[in-house]
Amino acid sequence: MARRFELLARIRRMDPYENASEIYRLSSAYEFPWDFARALELALYRTYAVPSIGRLLAETAEFTDRPQKRYDDTALLLDAVVEHGFDSEQGRTAIRRINGMHRSYDITNDDMRYVLCTFVVIPKRWIDTYGWRRMSRHETVASAVHYRTLGRYMGIKDVPGSYEEFEACLDAYEKAHFAWDEGGRRVSDATLDLMASWYPRPLAPLLRAGTLALLDEPLLRAFDYAPPSPATRAVVRRAVRLRGRVVRLLPPRRAPHHARQNREIKGYPNGYRLAELGTRPVPGVRGCPVRHIDTSVVE
Repeated sequence: MARRFELLARIRRMDPYENASEIYRLSSAYEFPWDFARALELALYRTYAVPSIGRLLAETAEFTDRPQKRYDDTALLLDAVVEHGFDSEQGRTAIRRINGMHRSYDITNDDMRYVLCTFVVIPKRWIDTYGWRRMSRHETVASAVHYRTLGRYMGIKDVPGSYEEFEACLDAYEKAHFAWDEGGRRVSDATLDLMASWYPRPLAPLLRAGTLALLDEPLLRAFDYAPPSPATRAVVRRAVRLRGRVVRLLPPRRAPHHARQNREIKGYPNGYRLAELGTRPVPGVRGCPVRHIDTSVVE
């Protein structure tokens, strides 16, 4: 059991401000790779409940017509920065691609900042609830610093400075903006269908019910989903917590696990180039709101 906490001890010896991205990489690729994957899925999913975001995503049709590609591209671009660093060729390529797609649409700074907040807050809340241990203060600070840096590279203004400020910003924005929108519901349904498609078809109803059982009431209300029964919610949440307890008993991970290794990434069996991920939308026509680039990187 002492070995299980060796990496945490190493993280605590590091400066969470100077070594923020390295701490975040260790946490997401070694300590909690499965949890970060699920939490970031939920983080992006929450954004659909903000009508201005959900409606735009529905209008582009990328999340409804090609959800697997949009899922893959989003995960691969974000994680390239984590795996290789902001100053790497891969990291710079990924950020230019992300910026190019976002800048093709009239997305408000407030919406951009809110999405950034979800990347900081939702993983901590998920891990503290379902992970094999809670996130340490070093990891929490490092996550906020890492995404504050990403926000600066993306040109987002008034980015929160601490985890507590990220959390307050997220909670206030959701309270003020979560609401029903037909487009947001379509994107939500397409995402739930995508997640179910990763498993045998007969399991689809169970998987959909299980996913809804992990959602909070404001999110369910915004999408107009019938709340799962208390029994279903209790069973699903206990099962995910049990997984965390089992992981706690396992030996520590000795090799990193990055998003490109996730079984849910299915669109690039023959590899991919970061410079070619995503879309190059024509503003006002269709594409994904997540700049053009000539740097090629082979994973």
